[in-house]
Amino acid sequence: MATLGEEDEGKFLMDGDGDQLGIVTEVEDDTAYVDPDPSLGEAWLEAFGWGSVDEDDLSVPGDVIDTVTDKELRIEKEL
Repeated sequence: MATLGEEDEGKFLMDGDGDQLGIVTEVEDDTAYVDPDPSLGEAWLEAFGWGSVDEDDLSVPGDVIDTVTDKELRIEKEL
């Protein structure tokens, strides 16, 4: 379980096996909003923390995030 904050915006969301699931567009109330299929332009904006939530984003609660690094959030291997 991790506590998520604004500093996690722009990071990659990875599954427990290390596969990329998307990019965090925004973090609010310990929930990461993840764009599962960003275009190249969106990926650049999100990498700098300038993304925004849209209707296609997935919500990922902080309690399923196992590891947080400088570049990624990794969900638990077994949910």
